[in-house]
Formats: sequence, structure tokens, C-alpha cells
Amino acid sequence: MDIDHLVVTATSVETGARAVEAALGVPTEDGGAHPHMGTRNRLLSLGPDTYLEVIAVDPGAPLPGHPRWFGMDAPPAAPRLSNWAARVTDMIRALGEAPMGMGERRTLSRGDLSWDMAIPQSGTWPFDGVVPALLSWTGAMPQDRLTDRGCRLQRLLLIHPRMGDLSTAWPRLLDTPRVTAQVGPQPAIVAEIATPTGLKILSGALAA
Repeated sequence: MDIDHLVVTATSVETGARAVEAALGVPTEDGGAHPHMGTRNRLLSLGPDTYLEVIAVDPGAPLPGHPRWFGMDAPPAAPRLSNWAARVTDMIRALGEAPMGMGERRTLSRGDLSWDMAIPQSGTWPFDGVVPALLSWTGAMPQDRLTDRGCRLQRLLLIHPRMGDLSTAWPRLLDTPRVTAQVGPQPAIVAEIATPTGLKILSGALAA
């Protein structure tokens, strides 16, 4: 299991992109639409195997008829680093090792990209989203196409008041490269990102 991408949720991709660009000092680029979920995104490379996704409801898309992923039916008031996704090679095994509530496997697409992803029916992940969404790409990945802006994810810190329970329920999670965990009063995801202008920290709400 490896970190695939970070997820910044926002009321619009434009608002989210401005917040990320202000925080990291580099531009994002257009991703595309997710017809099955009624969302769209903008992306930023964080190295050859990792990226950051700004995601929001697509105002031009019809209602999907089911809860959108990443809690996007009730997006945060300010852009927020709210979730992350882990790339796996064996989805069945990964789901078997993970806690209950990680979701059912679905096949999704965006343009010519396709992937399998485990998505809970509620559209939200257990442990307040501190655990990753599990996915497996079929063929090409967005990472292969993004412009290298000189940013690299150094560490992803997971914080949760029940981190002991999570570590017991999913011991392999903490074997993921660049992932560390600690107990804290509030659930949070903290990303340490090296940029052309120095180390930057993304955590919680971002200034728009």
C-alpha cells in the first residue's frame, strides 16, 4: 500500500485551487469531471507517484442519485485537507485487512482514466476520514501526466483520539511509506510538502 493522493475538499474547484496555490506557491492544473459522483477536480503533482486533488461538486452535473464521495454533499465552508487515498495492488486483500466500513468496490472513470475504488454507501470513511480510501488504477495514472512543479510529499501525519483502536484494527496502515500516526484530541490529516520555496504544511482548513 502506498500514498496515491491527498484530497482537498471545497465548495468549488476554483476556491480550493486558490487556497492550495497560495499555501504551496505553485499552480494546479485542470483534472476533469467524475460523472458517477457529480464532482470535478484540479490536480497538483507531488512527485512521480503522488499528487494532490482539489475536489468539489460539479455545478453543471446532474444529481448522482446517491451520496457523493468525501462528504461532498455537505462541503466544508473553507477548503480543507480532509481525506487521502492509498494505492493497492490487491483490492480484495486490502479490504480484508482494513476496518469495517471501508466500502464496496466500484469501477469508475474520468476521461480515459479508470480505476477500482472502495467507497462507503454513505460517502464518508470510518475514523472521521483519517483512514485512506483504497483504490487500484487500471492502466495510466494521473501522476504520469501531471507537470512537475517541484513539490514532494515528505510525510503524512494521521491524528485521531482513537488512534490506538485504529492501529489495532489495521496494523498494516502504519507500514505505509511516509505515513506516521499519533493520538490527538481531534481527527486531522497533516501533510508536510517540500516546495521550491521551502517546506510547507497543509492541515485542516486552508485560507482561500
